[in-house]
Amino acid sequence: MTRIRAVLFDWGNTLMRDLPGQHGPMRDWPHVEALPGAPEALEALRAQGLRLALATNAADSGPADIRAALARCGLSAALEQIFCARELGLAKPARAFYGACLAGLDLPAEAVAMVGDDWHGDVQGALHAGLAAVWLQARRSLLPPVPDGACVTTIAALGELPELFMHWPPVQDD
Repeated sequence: MTRIRAVLFDWGNTLMRDLPGQHGPMRDWPHVEALPGAPEALEALRAQGLRLALATNAADSGPADIRAALARCGLSAALEQIFCARELGLAKPARAFYGACLAGLDLPAEAVAMVGDDWHGDVQGALHAGLAAVWLQARRSLLPPVPDGACVTTIAALGELPELFMHWPPVQDD
């Protein structure tokens, strides 16, 4: 298996909380917050030599808006690129969305992993496009279990990522 060289992250409820009752670009919200461990995980992954980027279905924000919101939580500098549905005219889980991300990174699918909280868009979409996928289940009590027969790595917190990617590919539990 090819070594993972880049990690794509979903935005809302993966790196930053998508706070209820907020509308419009996140950069303009009165309060924004990173998920616990996000800054430390990004820093550790970069220290491992991984390239980091954002892959989001954000419709209200373009890359500059997203960077501004990320900067409010100290996350912007860690992310090399931002791929967003609004700019690409494509959305997850479409293979073409992931294809645009891969083209922007200039990497083959097998060298990229997607980390996100949405089973359909982040995990299944990435897998169907040939990427590795990590399902963030930070609120496990609110999410369904991994579907029977699915072979996907799950984590409960972003802080698990540095160790996970240090020993990629992960050993799957039977």
